[in-house]
Amino acid sequence: MINIKKLDRELLSVEKPARYVGSELNSVIKNKEDVSIRFAFAFPDVYEVGMSHTGLHILYHLLNSKDNIWCERVFAPWTDMEKVMRKNDIPLYGLESKDELKKFDFVGFTLQYEMSYTNVLNMLNLADIPIRSKDRTEDMPIVIAGGPCAYNPEPLYEVVDLFTIGESEELILELMELYEKEKISGFNKLSFLEKAAHIEGVYVPRFYEETYNDDGTIKERKILNSNAKEVITKRIIKDLDKSFYPEKSILPYIDVVHDRVVLEVFRGCTRGCRFCQAGMVYRPVREKSPDTLVNQVESLINSTGHDEISLTSLSTGDYSCLPDLTLQLLDKYENKNVSISLPSLRLDSMTFDIIERLQEVRKSGLTFAPEAGTQRMRDVINKNLTEEQILGPVETAFNLGWSTVKLYFMIGLPGETMEDVMGIKELSYKVKDKFFQRPKEEIKGNLKINVSASCFVPKPFTPFQWVKQDSMDEFYDKAKSLQKEIKDKKVSFSYHEPKLSYLEAVFARGDRRLSDALIKAFEKGCRFDGWYDVFDFNKWMEAFEETDTVPDFFAKRERELTEVLPWDFIDTGITKKFLISEYNNAMKALTTSDCRQQCYNCGVNHKLIGGACPHVINS
Repeated sequence: MINIKKLDRELLSVEKPARYVGSELNSVIKNKEDVSIRFAFAFPDVYEVGMSHTGLHILYHLLNSKDNIWCERVFAPWTDMEKVMRKNDIPLYGLESKDELKKFDFVGFTLQYEMSYTNVLNMLNLADIPIRSKDRTEDMPIVIAGGPCAYNPEPLYEVVDLFTIGESEELILELMELYEKEKISGFNKLSFLEKAAHIEGVYVPRFYEETYNDDGTIKERKILNSNAKEVITKRIIKDLDKSFYPEKSILPYIDVVHDRVVLEVFRGCTRGCRFCQAGMVYRPVREKSPDTLVNQVESLINSTGHDEISLTSLSTGDYSCLPDLTLQLLDKYENKNVSISLPSLRLDSMTFDIIERLQEVRKSGLTFAPEAGTQRMRDVINKNLTEEQILGPVETAFNLGWSTVKLYFMIGLPGETMEDVMGIKELSYKVKDKFFQRPKEEIKGNLKINVSASCFVPKPFTPFQWVKQDSMDEFYDKAKSLQKEIKDKKVSFSYHEPKLSYLEAVFARGDRRLSDALIKAFEKGCRFDGWYDVFDFNKWMEAFEETDTVPDFFAKRERELTEVLPWDFIDTGITKKFLISEYNNAMKALTTSDCRQQCYNCGVNHKLIGGACPHVINS
């Protein structure tokens, strides 16, 4: 255990000391003498962000439901706390026990965002755990990682011992069971990794190597260990009604990003947006029943006292039992002043009679995501939204009393022209006109339209995984031109920093050759790269130059459809044939309808055991 008195004394000098003390309601304390496996769930961002992550709560309580396992939490300390820790020789520790991470059996990182990678390295370094896997001794923790960024694990291949691909609830328990057996028989890390490689969804990067062509593209991928599989198939939970979901969640002492009960209503998506990695890799759709959800929310409300319930998924409005579920929850909790929020709604799936009733408890602004300003670009990305389907619900919302609207767009989409960019302004102004074109007596509230534009990042396992990203100059030109043209005081405009999006693309589509640059950037002091007030682009450029890495090769290069991609060894269930078909449709601005209307044989209905798509119509 670290020196608690020293820690308590030093915490008085840092911002938000409650990030680092633990002991919250519903956190789990065990006697370490009674457990045989100690697992540190490591979230590579600040406490407030990590504690809002549903996956953390699921895996934390799942692992702690086993008598022989104690799972603790650890978050990336903010820069002020890092200085205190390094100055006073305080190693990174688990929040529950205050034991240093080196004493744990596993340190498990969730990879939610590519720009958190330097935090992964920094957390290991603060724990006095060598960054490179090859430098860690037998008595050091096994470093594992999962999450959406693990679908391209290669930039972290030197750091992580073992990746979990897909949904981890069953997989993680299989790993823990194997580890327990290996400990009893006399633990050897290599032996454990070899046996773990037989578990579906497990990837051990040291068992492979890549060779390259003269032009820098990947020539082939070689297997170095006979226990390694040629293809790693993602794991899915087949029946969400039977899957683990915590009856309680930890109640933070400080405000976090999502301070509410979170109910996951289903996984997957049938929409087929071509830019959306989650919509592809989380297929097939699997829903929870309303009865399961009502029971889960009752336990969570009783154990936390929260006064808001958030129904989450990739597209909550597509949940087939949404009216039934929301009415049940309203009938049960409306009189208790517990509100219900529906994030991730699409404009064409909004049920305003339900939303209007939800707003009787707590009214909030509305968020719409047209993604593109012109119909042509919405067809390219397969958004399947017409202008009428956008403006109609907006007008309905205004008629029902809303006056604050957020509109989310992207710039830099494949094939985009400046006319398409200016379409963002035109559509935003049409939304404004819908507010003021009504009779004066019906106009209520002070209209505020917040328009934001993110920079398109091509992601693995999407139909756009082959396209190049816009240059930073192109992004800035488009964003600033739009900013200059939007002059109406009712419409505010902001855009995401192109330098961040550029680096995101580099690591989203990069391979093993990025590892040295990543480590060099960390050594130069890069931390919290997703936080623009900390982000230092120049240090990254220096790191690339000093390691002879060409970042444009990964971000700004159009890729051949026949090229070997760094993530080709992972099988998400979606076939490359389907992705190529969607890529070709995008280039022609042809749309593909929702999977619930017609099956396009993307692959998940044939390739994933137990995961047959429930929406197959024509197979």
